[in-house]
Amino acid sequence: MRQIIKVQGREPEELTVWKKANQGKRYQDLQAPIRQAINRAAIQEQYGLCGYCCQRIDENNSNNEHVISQQSGKNQTLNFSNIIASCKKKDRCNQARGAKELALTPFMPECELELKFYLSGKLEGNTIRATEAINSLGLDNRAIREERKNLVDELIFTEGLFSNELQLRGDEFLNDMISKLDKPDDSGMLLAHSPALINIIRGFLKKS
Repeated sequence: MRQIIKVQGREPEELTVWKKANQGKRYQDLQAPIRQAINRAAIQEQYGLCGYCCQRIDENNSNNEHVISQQSGKNQTLNFSNIIASCKKKDRCNQARGAKELALTPFMPECELELKFYLSGKLEGNTIRATEAINSLGLDNRAIREERKNLVDELIFTEGLFSNELQLRGDEFLNDMISKLDKPDDSGMLLAHSPALINIIRGFLKKS
């Protein structure tokens, strides 16, 4: 996960107008164009990454996800501050979660601290709630481990390194790498699984 910061005023205008004209309605009453506008806005504020697994997403391979489920937060189904964009991968993210509530969410800054990534692609929780979130969202199954490892290896290779050489680099190099990875490209997008590599590098820096 990478923390998602909801900023007042980012709600899509289409949703704002519809809510004013349809008081008392809920998310399930929305027409497709407004759902799509919500999805586009969420993808943009997430820099093109799934709100849970951090793979690259677009309007074709993602959907709108209520962090507080629609069942639990019946009065929040149209609250843009409760909606993120999630990938549609089978047995992962919102497809794995269903309506289970999450004690650790992408809205919390702790989501970047309570998860521990490894170069092997493995993911562990540093807390009970982080472990529960990993299990609920399917963030450490075999398929995503392989995907994460391959893409993290590619990110490292762009720096002219193999993954087993990364830890040998000095703090200045590693901090520069974090700055690069955390900077959106010209289209406002981040690289797939870059938050995982940032997490790994921060772990190396703590040990140095």
